[in-house]
Amino acid sequence: MRLLTTVVSLALATNAVASSSWFSKAAYNKWHETELERWLSDHDIPYPTPADRKDLEKIIQDNWDAYAVSPYKNWDTDSLAAYLKARGIETKNAAVENKDALVSQVQNSWYETEDKAQSAWSNARDWILDTWTDSSLKAFCDKHNIPVPQPRNRDTLLQKARSNYEAVAKKAGEAAAYPGNWLYESWSESDLKEWLDTHGFPAPQPTTRDKLIASVRRNSRIAYLKAQDQAASASASANAAYATLTDKIIDAWSESQLKEFADKNGINVPQGTKTNELRALVRKRRAALLGDTVGSTAASAFGAATSKAGNQYAKATNDASLAAQEAFDEAVSTWSDSRLKAYLDARGIPVPQASKTDELRALVRKNAHKAASGFNAWTWDDLSYEKLKAYLASSGNEAGKKISESSGATRDELLAAAQSAYASASSAGGDSYASATNYLALATEAAKSNVFDTWSESELKAYLDSYGVPVPQGSTLNQLKALARKQSTYFKYGTSSPSGTAFAKLGESVKGAYQWVVDQVGAGSTAAKQKVQDKVEL
Repeated sequence: MRLLTTVVSLALATNAVASSSWFSKAAYNKWHETELERWLSDHDIPYPTPADRKDLEKIIQDNWDAYAVSPYKNWDTDSLAAYLKARGIETKNAAVENKDALVSQVQNSWYETEDKAQSAWSNARDWILDTWTDSSLKAFCDKHNIPVPQPRNRDTLLQKARSNYEAVAKKAGEAAAYPGNWLYESWSESDLKEWLDTHGFPAPQPTTRDKLIASVRRNSRIAYLKAQDQAASASASANAAYATLTDKIIDAWSESQLKEFADKNGINVPQGTKTNELRALVRKRRAALLGDTVGSTAASAFGAATSKAGNQYAKATNDASLAAQEAFDEAVSTWSDSRLKAYLDARGIPVPQASKTDELRALVRKNAHKAASGFNAWTWDDLSYEKLKAYLASSGNEAGKKISESSGATRDELLAAAQSAYASASSAGGDSYASATNYLALATEAAKSNVFDTWSESELKAYLDSYGVPVPQGSTLNQLKALARKQSTYFKYGTSSPSGTAFAKLGESVKGAYQWVVDQVGAGSTAAKQKVQDKVEL
């Protein structure tokens, strides 16, 4: 019996040590209490107030895996399927695919191992700035008086910002492990929303500056991992392209083809270099990139080629952002004055009196990335007939209730009554306002996936008419719904939708970057291969 007790005790002690060893690796174990509370708030995880450190750590421990290590476990089937598709993994229809099966597939192809994910937030400084634009890095350095030597290229900006990261936090009297709002002081609300749009994350609705920062901070790790994965794929594509450069292909190239390849791939060619010397330079570069030389590796030798790929990827992203801006500009070019004013009103932007249509459009375009400021009268704009009627019936507003009881009430009448009732509740505050915002939160969440599905043809045409958008002759009901969704999306989110458009934008950027690398590295390969084949046939 004593032996059994000893064995059990040893087993428990071993388990405790193993558990302690794992727990000691968790990044949050060294966080300040304010950082613990910030992480929980960012992830909408309730915690008691006041709470001691032990309570906070226990709540984070219970949620750490689902949010920090394996965040995809909280994704819906559409998001899981979208991730797998982006990774080139075939799936069945997401609507019928078992979620557990999708989670398992994502887990097998996730960006990083659990150990790496566990320690990531121990060194946030090393990666959290990597997804920032050059202009954001410049603004950060300028705001905190960080000297950056000319030319101010991206690598230099990143290095300076990283090396001063903790000093800036210390000066602000803040912790730096899970950074607070101090890190984003140089960002405008438009910058925050643009970052979310670019990286495929929905802006919180209703939103505030604090909520936008929380969303950027919460999603920064995934955005960084996406970018790293895309860069690795680009590197692999370039490596594969160099691997096809056999000696026969290099020998088949003419002097002009060799010079073109050298120029496009950053190979320095001294004046007066002969053709055979050119071939030797190309072979040397190929050997360096493929790790065939003594003391060199593919990673360390990739140098200029990856830099070019990175610059082109950034350019492709900027081009995609420009395309999104142009699409938004085209959409608002048809909007009526009332709809342009509503867009600005929903964002709290003052409209100068007697503004002309062109001036209104210019102001809307200027604020294309500005987040809508929480719930407002225009939030009711695309709720269904039934939801508007239900709200008015329960709102406590007598005039609204009367309209909701009218069997002949049109949707426009219900909408006007709902907006009026909301305005009254907003002015009065208290329970009536809380009830209205609560109803909006539930209604808008429920309408995300099926907005306009229950609308009639006449309601859709009236909705489009409010935008001043002409309805093409012979449009089907589905085409009207698609057109209505497009206008609604631009009205709510500005330059892109919270998910679909942003993912497409990012995807197209990546495709462009990959293609650029292949085109650059493989310049003339097809022609060269044909020449080799011709020689073989002779």
